Amino acid sequence: MVGIVGIVIILVMVFGGYVAAGGKMGIIIKALPFEMMMIGGAAVGAFVISNDMAAVKHTMKDVGKVFKGPKWKPQDYQDLLCLLYELIRIARGNPMDLEGHIEGPQESAVFQKYPNILADKSAVEIICDTMRAGSMNYDDPHQVEEVLEKRLEHKLHHAMHSSHALQSMADGLPALGIVAAVLGVIKTMASIDQPPEVLGKMIGGALVGTFLGVFLAYGLVGPFAAKVKTVIESDHTFYTLIRDVLVANLHNHAPDICVEVGRQNAPGEVRPGFADLNEALRGAKSAA
Repeated sequence: MVGIVGIVIILVMVFGGYVAAGGKMGIIIKALPFEMMMIGGAAVGAFVISNDMAAVKHTMKDVGKVFKGPKWKPQDYQDLLCLLYELIRIARGNPMDLEGHIEGPQESAVFQKYPNILADKSAVEIICDTMRAGSMNYDDPHQVEEVLEKRLEHKLHHAMHSSHALQSMADGLPALGIVAAVLGVIKTMASIDQPPEVLGKMIGGALVGTFLGVFLAYGLVGPFAAKVKTVIESDHTFYTLIRDVLVANLHNHAPDICVEVGRQNAPGEVRPGFADLNEALRGAKSAA
C-alpha cells in the first residue's frame, strides 16, 4: 500500500507541477508510447541479456516486495523464538529425542505449531542443519558457527541479486533516454524544411526521451531497487536471529538466555516484548 502511495505522489508532483507551470501534456502523451517503446524495451532487453532466466524470474517475483513489504511479521519472530526454545529444551533434556524433530520437521509436533515457519524451507533447513551439526561438534562450537555464518552470507548475496539487477537497469535508463532523444533529433533534422512550430513540437517530443529516461531511473526503478534491498535485508534478520540463538546454545547458555539473546538482537519494529515472550514461553512449557 505504501508503495502505491509513493508512486501516486511521484506522478502527481511531477506532472502536476509541470501542468501548474503552464506545460501542455499533449506533446508528452503523443511522444510517450514511442519513447517508452525505445527506452523501456531497450532496458528490458538489456536486463534479459545480463541475467539468466532464473535471475529474471527471481527479480520479477521480488518486485512484489515493494508493495507487500517484509515477509516476516512480529508474530513470526515470537513464534521463531518459541520454536527454538522448545527445540533447545528437548536437546538439553535428551538429545536422542531431538533427532525425530530435525530429521522429519514436517511430521514434528513442535514444528507443526508454527506453520508459517514450517512453510519456509530455508528457515527449517538452517534450524535442522545447525542443530544436527551442533550435536556432532559440541567440542568445537566455533566451527559450527563459522559454517552457519558463511551459509547466511551466501543466502543474502543470492537474495540481493534482484536488487542489484534493478539498480543496474536504473543506472542505464538515463543513457537510454539520451539514445531516444538523439533519434528524435535525427528525425527532426530530416524535417528541417518544416515551419518553426512543427520543428518545435518535434524537438519537444525528442526531449521527452531524455526526461523519460531520467524519470524512470530516479523516480521509479531506482526506488524500487532500494525498497527491494531494504525488504530483503529486513527478512534476512529472521535468519540471523536463528543464528544468534543457536550459537548461544552451542556455548551452553541456558535456554532462556539463548532466547533472550535472539529477542534483543531482533529489530525494534518486530522485537517481541519481554512480558509477551515470557508468557508465550510459559505456554510452550505447559504444552510440553
